[in-house]
Amino acid sequence: MQIQNIFEIEGMTLPAGRNTKVFVGPKAPLTARAFVQGYVTVFPDGGIPEHIHANEETYTILSGSGVVRVEDEERQVKAGDCVYMEPGCRHGLENTGEGELIMLFTYSPADIVDHWEQEMKGEL
Repeated sequence: MQIQNIFEIEGMTLPAGRNTKVFVGPKAPLTARAFVQGYVTVFPDGGIPEHIHANEETYTILSGSGVVRVEDEERQVKAGDCVYMEPGCRHGLENTGEGELIMLFTYSPADIVDHWEQEMKGEL
C-alpha cells in the first residue's frame, strides 16, 4: 500500500499561472504502472497553455470555473465537470473565474509529458 497526502507536496509553479503537484507517476511519491495523476491550482487569470501529447487525459474540476479548449471546441467548465481529451488532440485550460480553479488531471500511459518543460523554456 502507498499513501501520500497531496497537500504535503510542494509542486512546481509554471509560468502560465498555476501550481502542479504530480502525486502518482514516474518520479512522484506514489507509483502506478499505467497512469499519472496530479493536483493543479490555476491562479486567477492563469491557465494551461494549449499543447499536444500522445497521452489520453482527463481534467476534473473540483472548484472554480474556466474555459477548456479541445481542438477547435471551447466550453465553459465548473466544479464537478470532467473533460476527456483523446490522445494527440490539442487542448488547454484558462481560469476565467474570480478565484483559484482547482482540478485533478489523470493521463495514460505513465510517462512525463513534455509540455511542462516546453512551458518553462518559453516555447508554449
